Parts: sequence; structure tokens; C-alpha cells
Amino acid sequence: MNNPFENALQQLGKAAKKFEGSRKLQETLALLAQPQREIHVNVPVVMDDGSLKIFPGYRVQYNNARGPFKGGIRYHPQVDLDEVKALAFWMVMKNALVDIPYGGAKGGVAVDPKTLSAGELERLTRAYTRAIAPDIGPYVDIPGPDVNTNETIMTWMAEEYISNLKSQTPMSKEEKEKLWAVTTGKSLDHGGSEGRHSATAQGAWYVFSAFAEKLNITKKSTIAIQGFGNAGYYFAKQLHDHGYKVVAVSDSKGAVYVPEGLDPDATMKCKEEKGTVAGCYCKGSVCDVRFGKPIPSEKIFSLPVDILIPSALENAIHKDNAKDIAAKIIFELANGPTTPEADEILAKKGVTVVPDILTNAGGVTVSYFEWEQNLHGLHWSEKEVNKKLKLKMERAAAVVWDTSQKLNTTFRTAAFAVALERILQVKE
Repeated sequence: MNNPFENALQQLGKAAKKFEGSRKLQETLALLAQPQREIHVNVPVVMDDGSLKIFPGYRVQYNNARGPFKGGIRYHPQVDLDEVKALAFWMVMKNALVDIPYGGAKGGVAVDPKTLSAGELERLTRAYTRAIAPDIGPYVDIPGPDVNTNETIMTWMAEEYISNLKSQTPMSKEEKEKLWAVTTGKSLDHGGSEGRHSATAQGAWYVFSAFAEKLNITKKSTIAIQGFGNAGYYFAKQLHDHGYKVVAVSDSKGAVYVPEGLDPDATMKCKEEKGTVAGCYCKGSVCDVRFGKPIPSEKIFSLPVDILIPSALENAIHKDNAKDIAAKIIFELANGPTTPEADEILAKKGVTVVPDILTNAGGVTVSYFEWEQNLHGLHWSEKEVNKKLKLKMERAAAVVWDTSQKLNTTFRTAAFAVALERILQVKE
């Protein structure tokens, strides 16, 4: 299995070759080769049956040259330190690329949340928050949602942080209110932002729209989405609502292929009823076996489609399946879905890859907007949020395109080069 952190550093190395080897560059690369701080905690949880379980948890604060640490929390059984380090590194580059004043961090707990009751999940979240509380704060490190975490979990985290801090430190009402900025992705009634739930997909849509004409993407283009969770569903919905044809989606249990195009809403409803998209042959509001067929999850990579959208976990596209990919465009919605070996294979096949640190930056961008609203006692409408998001994402897409043309390189290397240059500027 590819080490995601080693993959991340290889991506940085390619971008660094596009700059002259100044002392400042070498110093910055040395700083970016390792995180500033790695936090490893053991999270004790009393289970519903009275037993005690200990779950390993992590928070990696990678680099804060451009502002406070920022990055999500994921709950997944495969969470380990190398994964969290890679994700934290990508956050550094992503935040620099979309030009928001954050550094990068990431966190996680090695747990399968689907096996926990609601009470166990809340106790896990609050215990993890207490464990990392000394190292987070509205101006220090701001966690947000990621895989298997949501607005409820982010609200629990903020509540627990505030509860513990208020018991230790006297503060004014205004100071207490600003403490809600310790997390983003919260529920609306606890300081969350309008548009945050679908922000990753909304931002991806703005990038997709900016690149569509340049990459000869038309309404006749066929699209497959690997991973039909929050981001995958909302992006499929954006594509469908704008007249594009999504012909296949997958989850961890299976996939469905509907050549004439599927309906994301009906497919999601069917998935919630069945527990998987396999068997959800949904065209329009009707799900009927005549419309399509189930396929194994892995087969989605080799379907005869124009665009493939990996929207699950890292290392989904690797040296063993890259050669089978028929799509001419890969639009990365997940973090780190393509390994460096796969990148090389895809480049030789003439496949264009639009990289994750650009395409999925909508989530952290709207998290930044939430943070700003919390700190200043504001609440923007969804229309205002999306207007600001559109501007950020279109600017980032334009600079990646222009840099790719200027340096005669891939979009990934161009995106990393832009991010690296902005980090270098801070050090001047």
C-alpha cells in the first residue's frame, strides 16, 4: 500500500523543481518535509455495555506560516499517523492555493463510527476534544468536518472546548461568543455557516465550470463518480441539475452503472434504503432494473466514460488500476486519490488530472467564511456565501490554468507551485 505522506512529499518535490534553488526555497522545503507538531492521544470511551475501550487519536499541526492551523477531523478505522500527516500537508497547500489565511492541520480517530451508538459517538467526540483541547483554539488551530464527521460532531467539539475553557478562565460575553470559532462545519443554530454542508461540491462545481470549455467538456460527456458520500452526492447533483450525464456511482459495497444517466436524488434515497448504491438503477424518479446493472466497486475505474471523479479515500487510483482507466479526464474530489505512480501512468496515456488541492477546496473556504462570521458576530446568507466562494474558486482555477501553461506542466504540479510560491512569499 502506498504511504500517503510519501506521496504528498513527492508531489511537493515536483513543484519545487520549477523554482530556482535559492536558500529560501531550501529552507522552506526543509520546513515542509515534516510537520511542526504531531499529537497522539489515547481516547477512553465508556461503551453502552459499561466496558471501557481506548481509541487512538491524532492531530497533526503541519505548518502555520500563513495563519492558524486548519483542517478536518475524520473517524475511520484506517486512520493512522502517516495518513493524518499527509492530509495535514495537503491542507497547507490547499489553503495557500485558494489564498485564505490559514496553515494546515488534520486530525482523526481510528474507529468505525458505524459500529457506535449515538451516545458512544458523542462520548468519543467529547473525550477526543478534551485530549486535544490544550492545542486548539479560534486563533491557534480550528478543526472542521471530514470523512464520517458532520455538523453534530463539530458542534459537540465546540461545546466541549468551550465548557472546559470557561471553567478555567474568566472571560467576557463577547469573548465567550468568539469561542464558537474553535470549530467550523457546525450546525446553523450553533454558529454554522449557510452553504457549508454542500460547500465542497459547490466549490468543485465552480472549478468544473471554469475548466469545462477549456477541456472540451460538453453536456454529452459521460461521468462516473467513485464514492457516493456527502461530496460525491452533492457534486453528482450539481452535474445532473446543470444537464450533465452521471452514468455510474459507487460506494464501498458496490456500484451501479446506468448508461442513459442516473438521478442522484433517487439514487441517494435508494442507497439510504438499501445501505448501498448497488441495485439502485434510478433514472428520473423511477428505480428499475431495466435501466442499468450492478458492478463491483473497482469496476467503476475501467468504465468507458469521459470523466472519472474519485470522491472517496486516498490511493484509490494506483499503479495496478491506472492502466485500465478509460476516462480522459480525472477530476479529484477526494484527498490524495491518485498515487504518484498512477500519475505517471496517466500522463503517458494522455489523461488530464484536475487536482484535489484545487477541486475540493470549497469545504475549507466556506469553513474560513464560517470562522470569519463567528469572530465578527455575522451571519451571511447562502447567496452571499456562494458568491464569495465562486470568486475564490474561479481565481484559484484561473491561476492554476495559467501557471500550467506558463511552466508547461500538469495541473497538479502547477497547483503545488502556486501554493509553494505563496508560502515562500510569507518568508520574505
